[in-house]
Amino acid sequence: MLFTFPRTLLAATLALSFALPAYSAEPHKQIQADAEQYKDQALKLLERLVNIDSGSGYEPGLTQVRDIAVDELKQLGFSIQLVPDKAANSSHVVATLKGTGKAKILLMAHMDTVFKEGSAAERPFHIKDGRAYGPGVMDDKGGIVAGIYALKVLKNQGFKDYAQITFLLDASEETGSDDASELIRTTAKGHDVTLNLEPGRPADGLVVWRKGSATAVVEVKGKAAHAGVAPELGRNAAMEVAHQILQLGKLGDEEKKTTINFTVLKAGDRTNVIPDQATAKADVRAALPEEFDRIEKDLARVSADKLIPETEVKTSLQRGLPPMPQTAESDKLVAIAQGIYGELGKTLTIEGSGGAADASLSAGVGTPTLDGFGIVGGNIHTPEEYAEVESVAPRVYLLSRMIMELAKR
Repeated sequence: MLFTFPRTLLAATLALSFALPAYSAEPHKQIQADAEQYKDQALKLLERLVNIDSGSGYEPGLTQVRDIAVDELKQLGFSIQLVPDKAANSSHVVATLKGTGKAKILLMAHMDTVFKEGSAAERPFHIKDGRAYGPGVMDDKGGIVAGIYALKVLKNQGFKDYAQITFLLDASEETGSDDASELIRTTAKGHDVTLNLEPGRPADGLVVWRKGSATAVVEVKGKAAHAGVAPELGRNAAMEVAHQILQLGKLGDEEKKTTINFTVLKAGDRTNVIPDQATAKADVRAALPEEFDRIEKDLARVSADKLIPETEVKTSLQRGLPPMPQTAESDKLVAIAQGIYGELGKTLTIEGSGGAADASLSAGVGTPTLDGFGIVGGNIHTPEEYAEVESVAPRVYLLSRMIMELAKR
């Protein structure tokens, strides 16, 4: 199902004018040459970033990554604004570059990773069999690198046919962008289009829709007792939360692409005591916004069926990023991107994703948005995360040319 959003006159003009893009069969030679020339430099910058621990909330590493990115952007002529985020223990970057055209283009990437402190030392950046490895190599340090080097290519061409390019670097995307959400929404409202630099999909794809995210929380209160002497006097919160996990874990809906997966469990700290407290948390993903309302209601309804009498069960749903629907506007952006990649004789796959991202916030305020413009990779959020070395130059070319085409329209 397609959804459309009202936009400014310029955005409406953009949507109409890029409905039927026309491209030469030949690539833009200068852009292609620059993208190829920058490949080794881009990999060196990627190595610097990957070898810095910047897990969500880890201030020393996030500051290092931020400072490197800010230095690169300043060299490109960007004005820099740092926006503090106390919850993320860091600050976001809003970098702006003025041009001579009409279109306002927003690029987004994030500086935080899912990996804990010490991961970079355990698994430093390295290249093997054409793939670069290391914590955050494609999610999303590859996106930062792709953005910076696409901008370098445009500077080399003296290209300024845009009103403004904004590069927003989020410090808290992996934890839901709680404090960054309003910054992203406000920034996106002031732009005609958003290109999010999350990783390119393994099949060399862009992301045209995303699920939203939420966390389901189950809290159980029981009664403590000696597990050996008088277990019958207790009310086992661990047993009750296990029962709840089994029944609440069935609330997903495969047809509607809704999933609920329990991932965090806590109960007791001594084997000889019946636990009086237990909690469980589940990752919830939904492509349809109304599914979160349904899940929230069903959590309360189904949890009333208890296994252990006289326990108290409380459920809640903590909502994160909203879904990003596929729209008529995003389909037009896809057509442009596919035409550009075709100049290289390459084909873009178009995919949806169960992962939530900042693109949902941009799309949610009505700004035409397309995602997945980072370096291509796979095994996201695992120790085997990788980036395809040979995707660097084509992805820099794609982003550079995408900005050029959008600036014209």
